[in-house]
Amino acid sequence: MLRLWALTERPPLVASVRRIHSTQTSLASPKASTSAAPEEPHASSKWTPNSIRTGVIARKRGMTVLWSDQGARIPVTVLQLDHCQVTANIKTIRRNHTEYHAVQVGASDRPAKTESNQMLGHFKKAGVPPKRIVREFPVTPDAHIPVGTTLSAIHFVPGQFVDVVANGIGKGFAGGMKRWGFHGLAASHGVSISHRSSGSTGQHQDPGRVFPGKKMAGRLGGKRITTQNLPVVRIDTTLNLVFVKGAVPGFDDAHVLITDAKKKMIALSSHNQAKGLYEKVLPTGVDDLPFPAGTDKLAKTLPSVIQSPSYRRSPFIPQE
Repeated sequence: MLRLWALTERPPLVASVRRIHSTQTSLASPKASTSAAPEEPHASSKWTPNSIRTGVIARKRGMTVLWSDQGARIPVTVLQLDHCQVTANIKTIRRNHTEYHAVQVGASDRPAKTESNQMLGHFKKAGVPPKRIVREFPVTPDAHIPVGTTLSAIHFVPGQFVDVVANGIGKGFAGGMKRWGFHGLAASHGVSISHRSSGSTGQHQDPGRVFPGKKMAGRLGGKRITTQNLPVVRIDTTLNLVFVKGAVPGFDDAHVLITDAKKKMIALSSHNQAKGLYEKVLPTGVDDLPFPAGTDKLAKTLPSVIQSPSYRRSPFIPQE
């Protein structure tokens, strides 16, 4: 059972919409099976606390603000899925005879004349247009998705937590104050034209060198950054938009990877399931997750805008 909330265009009130799946098995019941399903799951596949779903590739469109049903202001980052499709299912047997399962996803169509012949053959075999970016996401054996499936923003449910991975904005060569937060030298008497200098970096004759890893001036930014545990506030199924609370690394229109949060979703779900805390397997208000993935077909059956309501006490009510 997947609990969703539809937000109408003009009224500020949030209407509760509950959609019931074909199966009536509760999400985290003790009898829930955790055995691996076939690589090509059928429509009745069900999410379990030990399942790891694939991630998606989106583009960062910028930041804006939303207001909750209590009137609180929420800064959000808008992420849009741009023709995100499954290009391959990967199964590899390691040297220790364990299996590695992954789903390969591509996003953002590109002209065929700008793609290599090898990748053109790969995309032709998958039955999808050439993509600008291709990444793979490790999954459990029951979370494989048929090749060619188009993923939608409904893959994530408002109220859950996600991790966003992207390359940070490169800022070029920076000094010690900007790169590491050094306070610099004195800005009064005795210091001449070196107020923002890092000062001495070495020792005396012994050891007579600068130790490796010393915090000094150098290139700042442009590294892979993972922002964890960002709550999903709203989903737009028409425009394939995912609104996450907080900031996301990368510049506007950059490609980012969105996955279920490893700490607050994957690890916490399996931990609470093992301890018998079935009501805490998923965050408050989330009854289930689309499994093995949220597709464009599922998005057509849901409201255009889905928003998570507020569960905490209103910040505008005076406390006694």
